[in-house]
Amino acid sequence: MTAPVPLNGPRFQTEPARLYREMRREHGAVTPVTLDGEVPAWLVLGYRELHQVTGDPVLFSRDSDLWNQWDRIPDDWPLLPMIGRKQPSILYTVGERHRQRAGMISDALEAVDPSELRSYAEKFADELLDAVCAEGTADLIADYAMLLPVRVLARLYGFPDEQGPGLVTALNDMIDGRERAIAGQTHLGTSMAQLLADRKAEPADDVVSRMLADKSGFDDEEIAQDLMVMMAAGHQPTADWIGNSLRLMLTDSRFAASLFGGRNSVAEAMNEVLWEDTPSQTVAGRWASRDTQLGGRRIRAGDLLLLGLQGANSDPQVRTDGSALTGGNNAHFSFGHGEHRCPFPAQEVAEVIARTGIEVVLDRLPDIDLAVPADTLVRRPSPWLGGLAQLPVRFTPVPKI
Repeated sequence: MTAPVPLNGPRFQTEPARLYREMRREHGAVTPVTLDGEVPAWLVLGYRELHQVTGDPVLFSRDSDLWNQWDRIPDDWPLLPMIGRKQPSILYTVGERHRQRAGMISDALEAVDPSELRSYAEKFADELLDAVCAEGTADLIADYAMLLPVRVLARLYGFPDEQGPGLVTALNDMIDGRERAIAGQTHLGTSMAQLLADRKAEPADDVVSRMLADKSGFDDEEIAQDLMVMMAAGHQPTADWIGNSLRLMLTDSRFAASLFGGRNSVAEAMNEVLWEDTPSQTVAGRWASRDTQLGGRRIRAGDLLLLGLQGANSDPQVRTDGSALTGGNNAHFSFGHGEHRCPFPAQEVAEVIARTGIEVVLDRLPDIDLAVPADTLVRRPSPWLGGLAQLPVRFTPVPKI
């Protein structure tokens, strides 16, 4: 058998689409991979196989205690924030208790006023662009996309605005899964615990207060863990959705009209990104509850399966013509599938933040253009999230609002 593919290789940064094709050709729909420290896992790249894994929460469980590799995992393993042990969050809860937690989160987010959400997104987007609009150049990743979603989410949750920058740093460190991952997780956890204490003492009209008022009987630690999951899942993928959509619109002539006042194709660009360049490339994970077969592979009880969302989205078995998918086809896996998929109200929040962020850029900087050749743009070195490292642009300087 061909050797497993290291999941931290540089090609996830430089040519992920080609790498997925090669992995599928050499290994099939279920590819053996290794994580940091040569820890083995399976990467599910087939659309049908991923549908099977995410649709059977009994055979392919979210209970990480099942993992047969825990005796090899050190306490400072950098992927622990991504693949947790005995973490009391919705990610690792199964069955009826999971459904109750998903309901609590959905109810708390569904109560967010859509017009208020958009006004927050516009406010923070304008503030971020005010910092660069007179310069004529900017990096729309570092200066904008990486800062916007968490600012909006922090306001929705009840954080003071001044805590936003520290939360951005902590989240990015945690999600990138490198040497500062655990420190980032610690900062986020401490911040959430303090916010819960503040809201228990003085409730307000925010997401945290609504979750604390829920009658399902979750304790403070469980709610804090869920808030951390919600913020991590809501911030970085949304930032990458903004960055990847702007890259597409700046480099593909099909979307040129949007750069000169049109708005009809913003939604199409965003949907195409979810198919072709999804922010959530790979998600950890599921654990086999017993020996089984998947995609012609023998999966042993306790094996870790990673969800290759981008690989499944580009599976030639379901994308036979290889065409770009715009026009509203949303049968992609970018928000997951099955019991543990992203709650619908959370998807709506992410879409409002991303679309507003894109539209504000196009409104404020109407002659925006790439400042570097398109083929020099590179991604951050992460197999988990598919976002750009930089998006340098130039434009005619404009005054602050």
